[in-house]
Amino acid sequence: MTLRSETRLPRVFLFAAIGVVTPGLRPGEVEAQRAASVVDSAGVSIITSDPFSSDRRCTVGDEPFFSVGDALGDDRYEFYTLRGMARLSDGSVAVIDRRDQRVRIFSETGEFLRSMGGRGDGPGEFRNPWFLWALPGDTLWVGDYRPQRFNVFSGDGEFIRLVTLDPLYPNPSHGGGVLSNGTWVNLRQDYEKETDFRTPQTLLVEAHGPAGVASPDVDADGTTIAVTSGRDPEVRILDEQFRLARIIRWFDEDRDVTRADVRAWRDEYVKQQRDRNLGDLAETFRPQTAALLSDERPVADSFPTASSVTVGRDGRIWVRRYPRPREATGWLVFEPEGDFLCHLDPVQGLQVYEFGSDYILGSRRDALDIESVVMYELVPADPSR
Repeated sequence: MTLRSETRLPRVFLFAAIGVVTPGLRPGEVEAQRAASVVDSAGVSIITSDPFSSDRRCTVGDEPFFSVGDALGDDRYEFYTLRGMARLSDGSVAVIDRRDQRVRIFSETGEFLRSMGGRGDGPGEFRNPWFLWALPGDTLWVGDYRPQRFNVFSGDGEFIRLVTLDPLYPNPSHGGGVLSNGTWVNLRQDYEKETDFRTPQTLLVEAHGPAGVASPDVDADGTTIAVTSGRDPEVRILDEQFRLARIIRWFDEDRDVTRADVRAWRDEYVKQQRDRNLGDLAETFRPQTAALLSDERPVADSFPTASSVTVGRDGRIWVRRYPRPREATGWLVFEPEGDFLCHLDPVQGLQVYEFGSDYILGSRRDALDIESVVMYELVPADPSR
């Protein structure tokens, strides 16, 4: 007999805002404060570094050492719309696919082991699986919507409980994660307000108890919550009690938006519309396109400092640089205590889902648009350099 456990989650609120980037320090100030670490009057550590004066780089293996998804004709190994994945303690990998509606587990050598879930509205079933997080002991939290809820499984496939939210979320979170204690931290945007490119947007970082960023971002893993607004070159680190533990800051390069940036964005937008081959729909979108390309359209003064922040499974902080038009950006990597470790260049065609101490887990599509789950070796830089 299967026992059903359903829980509603209370909420705790934090706040994040996005908008125009605040200019960084000038060169003379950089020299005076380079690689500084101080403690403010509230006892919060503020660690400041200058990553762009360093050439330390983490590297990724040329070929993945783990790959699943190219065994055509066997639906256990085929993917259509990957939405989440995590590496478990024995080296196996858990994967969710939006179309498949199941959690699949593969061994560390890529063999299919087992699955859980399936299509439906009941406990342990999915309408539209969207997120997956692995907690200590290989407990799997798998997000489903609409509305947003979680199915919790053990690593060996046993359904544990269904977790619903109060109030219900009609759409998935913009980001976040589940802490070791079962607290879900997420990012929600207020869509009721009119916005433009010069006015900061307000977003809510909400935390739901286990009983229950213009590119801000939030991520949570283990006992760490990392929040960046994209306005300032910094990440704020909170503990599982939502207390500010430290602030990681860095000296940023020039992020001013230039006329060349605006032209490049417009050219790229026009190219994308042509590539989409809208046909009869082109006339419908013509007013929208004209507004986007108008010289009257507001343009931000500066680019955001980051497009995302990720907490690695080992506690390192990964900050994805916000790209200029036609620019591919990599990551700034910081040690758990805030010291800059290295730069990591983007891996062509890789959508990253998880960073470990010595691996990167993600998905990629081949020339035939076949999606696969891959894992690459990660070689950290020598911090003594």
